[in-house]
Formats: sequence, C-alpha cells, structure tokens
Amino acid sequence: MTESTTESQVRSDDRAHVFHSWSAQGKINPMPVAAAEGSRIYDYEGRGYLDFGSQLVSANLGHNHPDLVAAIREQAGRVTNLNPAFASDVRGELARRIVESAQGEFSHVFFTNGGADAVEHAIRMARLHTGKNKILAAYRSYHGATGSAIMATGEGRRLGNPTTDGDIYHFWGPFLYRSAFHADSPEQECSRALEHLEQTILFEGPGQIAAIMLESMVGSSGVIAPPEGYLRGVRELCDKYGILYIADEVMVGFGRTGKLFAYEHGGADLAPDLVTFAKGVNSGYVPLGGVLIHPAIVETFSERPYPGGLTYSGHPLACAPGVAALDVYEREGIFERVARLGEEVIGPRLREIAQNHPSVGEVRGRGFFWAIEFVRDRATKEPLTDLGEFAAYCKEHGVWPMVSAHRTHIAPPLNISEEELIEGLEVIEAAVARADVAL
Repeated sequence: MTESTTESQVRSDDRAHVFHSWSAQGKINPMPVAAAEGSRIYDYEGRGYLDFGSQLVSANLGHNHPDLVAAIREQAGRVTNLNPAFASDVRGELARRIVESAQGEFSHVFFTNGGADAVEHAIRMARLHTGKNKILAAYRSYHGATGSAIMATGEGRRLGNPTTDGDIYHFWGPFLYRSAFHADSPEQECSRALEHLEQTILFEGPGQIAAIMLESMVGSSGVIAPPEGYLRGVRELCDKYGILYIADEVMVGFGRTGKLFAYEHGGADLAPDLVTFAKGVNSGYVPLGGVLIHPAIVETFSERPYPGGLTYSGHPLACAPGVAALDVYEREGIFERVARLGEEVIGPRLREIAQNHPSVGEVRGRGFFWAIEFVRDRATKEPLTDLGEFAAYCKEHGVWPMVSAHRTHIAPPLNISEEELIEGLEVIEAAVARADVAL
C-alpha cells in the first residue's frame, strides 16, 4: 500500500481478485483496513474500532507493538529466510523457552506455519509413535481447515469437505448449558462426559486408538471451559488405555485464559503428550505454529527419520517476534493481568448483562475469552441467530465484534487498557439491547 492507495482501489482489487475463506464470494464486501495500532484497527476515513476479537483471537499483544516490530526489523537485517535444516538462534531460543515454561515433560518443539498444520503433524506423530491409526476428537470443536484437521473438527465446517482422513471419530464433550447427557450440575456433566468417552474408547478399540485430541477450552465452536476434573479424567483414561493426549492450544495458548496454556487450569501436574499452538505465540505478526513434544515421542525419531517437514518451519522472521512476545508477556505480567481482569471486570460485567437482557441465554468464559450466547427463549434455549442489529450497533460505536453463529465472543488483546476494556463492554451491553428487540 502507498499513501496514494484509495479505499475504492482496495475494495476493487479485493472483490476482483481475492478469494476469501468460509465465504460465498458474491455475498461479502470486506471492510478495507488502513492501519492498526494498539487495540484498534482503522478504516480509510481514520475511524478506529476496538478489536474485540483480536482478529481471529491471535493479536494477543495488539497491533504494531513496538517490541515485536523491532524484533522483525532487526531479524530482517540479519537472516530473512533459512532452510530449516540449518540451526537458527531465534528458533532455538524460542523452542527452549517454550519448553522451559510449559507445564509437563517436554523436550522439543516442531515449528509449523500455523495451527492447522500443527494439528496435522501432532496427529502424524501420534500415529507413528504408537503404531495405531484412530484419532478421537470432540463434537463442538475446530482444529483447522486442512486434511486431518478438518476431519477432526467436530462442527459444521467439516461438512461438505472431501473425506481426507477416515480414521477420525467423534464423541461428545462436556457442555452443561446444552448437555448431551441430561446433566443438572457441573459434577454430573463431568462424570457423564467421561463415562461416555470411556465407552467410545471401548467401542472403537483401545488397541487401535493413537490419540485423543481436545481443545483445552473450546474456541470458535462456543468458548466452553471444561468442568473441573474433566481434563484430568481424560488424562487418566489415556493412561489407562495406552492412548496419547493431544492438547489443542492454538486459540487459547499464550495467556488467553490467564495461563501460558489453558490445560494448566486442570491441575498443577496435568500434562498432555503433545501440545499444538500458534496465534498468540507471536501475536500473529508473522504466521507461526508448532507442536510441543514429549521426550518419548522425540525418541521414536532418534534413529528413524520423521517423515514430514515444511520449507518455512521455524522461519526466522516469525520466531524473532515470538521471542520478543515472550519477553513482553513476562516483563509486563500479562498472564496474571488477564486472570485478574477476567475475574474482576469482564466476568462480572457480562453476568450483569445476562441478568438484565432476555436475549442472553448464558455468558461463560475465562480470562480474556468469553461468549455471550443469544437465545429467542431462555426456557427452550432456541438460538437467536439474527445478530445484524447487534453487530451494526457495535461497529457504529467503535467496537469491531466477533460474531459467531448465535454468539458474540469477547476476546480483546491481552494488553488492552482497562479503560478501553470497559469502553468496549459498555458498547457491547448497549448493543445487546438491540438483540432484545429481535425477540
């Protein structure tokens, strides 16, 4: 873009030549973004919008953070492209620091270009390490849009895609608000969900199951935190039947829930065998993902080559802002701040909204990751999908919302100021009143 680029030119080029994901191409008209700074994105008229979705829950440190930009600039002056067969200082440092910080027994990181291919490689590693093929994944999940990842996805986005992996099977995870188990308490939901999972394991054959893969906190399919004891129960079932546990932390890793990884909420000694990550590792400034790997899985490939790789695995321009992001997270106490503001500001305000507005069936979340679920009737829980007026009001008043089906997700940058956070929540509350009108 140059200073002379006009909004009309951007729109023209986009509509004439850019093929957008998850969209009917003739029914969209994306807003051109001219700039982004801090917690806001700006249109070509200079109007700012609080980014209440952190783009796709990836801009954990907001936009144009000076430390991350400086890291990219410095790296661009040293090494901009490196065959992953070479060793890289920033790649090695980033891997070491993630390994040292993660809860559990890990030794290595395999870097990818993003979350979907992190999932692909975690599945491949699990199959090769165990010699088994089946993967169990939950309904109400999203794991990416590539081959095995889209088959592992447990919601509607996988439908209509070619069956690229026929050895993935689904089960119901816990979700008390829309319980598949007719539960009436979190404890009951947890125990029944674990019983269902164990029955699924037995019917699919433990000797054929390589791994169970779970989002540590369900992301784009609903923002659902598992009840206390569930993740530990999954770990115990995996150990009982000789199955690997893959934690998908692509959306919730790196502080989104107030901890480095969301599985840490399951207990101080809880650890998966493989952890997929992306997005927040470098605030999405350059595409980057990875798989955190248990030493026993690494040992499988000590003398035997791992049959997989990526040209840009651990790309220097992506790893450099990753190292810088870890510095910011630590120096500014970001994770602790997220936990505090989630508990003291976001949670109470959203529960107040739920109490005052009949269109809200439930609010739920943790840290800086929440959902408002809209319903036509609180008794029947029929989803309210007409959120056009809600979204329009938010944008008109300077907040870019993250609307997904019959929900809005609250996922601002982790370093948003408290004043901006409150400002955005006030707009959200006023917009919810427009959803009430649709009842």
